Amino acid sequence: MSFNNVTDNPHFLEVKDVTPEEVWENREKINIIDVRSEDEFTGELGHIPGAKLIVLDRLDTCIKDLPQDKPIVFICRSGMRSAKATKMAIDAGLNDTYNMKGGMLAWNENDLETE
Repeated sequence: MSFNNVTDNPHFLEVKDVTPEEVWENREKINIIDVRSEDEFTGELGHIPGAKLIVLDRLDTCIKDLPQDKPIVFICRSGMRSAKATKMAIDAGLNDTYNMKGGMLAWNENDLETE
């Protein structure tokens, strides 16, 4: 599985960004990890159907246990925490990982489905 519109993240050189539209189109072929707080996950921006919540502060303790059967896309509110999470995953040896550019703010701007 590969994304068509992968771009370099301006804050972390190793991190590749994908758009909310590509995440939506490929949602059955990827693992979506939301790194926001529990309150944000259930809050006004909602979350992507099927996303798994792993708060960024806890990611380092379970990063080796992340599912690797499909590419991983990290998401957050605006794309900054998820970029950091993606960098952490790459540093831990998980190379098929991506950051969703713009986070849930961009997801909602594109009127994509939320729970």
